[in-house]
Amino acid sequence: MANKISFLVIVLNITGTIVYGTPKPPIKKSVQAKTSWISLFDGQSLKGWHIFNKTGQIENWTVENGAMVCHGFKGPSGAGDIVSDLKFENFELSWEWKVDKGSNSGVFYHILEGPKYHRASETAPEYQIIDDAGFPAKLEEWQKTGADYAMNVPNDKKKLQPTGTWNTSKIIFNKGHVEHWLNGKKIVEFNAWTEEWNKQKKEGKWKDYPDYGIAKAGSVGFQDHGNKAYFKNIKIREIK
Repeated sequence: MANKISFLVIVLNITGTIVYGTPKPPIKKSVQAKTSWISLFDGQSLKGWHIFNKTGQIENWTVENGAMVCHGFKGPSGAGDIVSDLKFENFELSWEWKVDKGSNSGVFYHILEGPKYHRASETAPEYQIIDDAGFPAKLEEWQKTGADYAMNVPNDKKKLQPTGTWNTSKIIFNKGHVEHWLNGKKIVEFNAWTEEWNKQKKEGKWKDYPDYGIAKAGSVGFQDHGNKAYFKNIKIREIK
């Protein structure tokens, strides 16, 4: 009888492996002790911001009706990204945004600057922002709004407001645990720096960018992809 039971257990184990595959490890979460909110944009000026790898006057971003507006730098994509002077490690970042028809943009965090880098996307993970419905080219899921660009795609809770109207978004980064939220719903969740994350990086778009996503702290920023985009109520609080 014992031999029959052992054989049955072995068969069930083999069958389970074939049908279900190797289960993914659970996404690990860490305790969040949050500080007070800090406003990164005063709604009247670009104080506290600079263009990626540059100092001096900002020409491709202005302030209109309480929003920080990208007008689209006429140069290489990302050459006009706007970056916060302050740097953050673990945080909750919240903002409101809208784009014009066909526009493309995004929000970066843990940006590194220096002569070896040409744009924020070479080092910084991105919360993708784009006109899903009206962009003039076919989009993959990893290119659509809310995605962890080129890494993790949104789930079925994603609900976008119509193009040209305001959406609310946030990013939570806590010791490698990352969440993307859109209009009150959590649409992306993953852990950075894990074996799975490193495999995605090495096999995908970032395989030729060794410094992508490695920083534990850095600036936050908004992408200039050559299109008009609007951002307001930009605030952040650190997680201790």
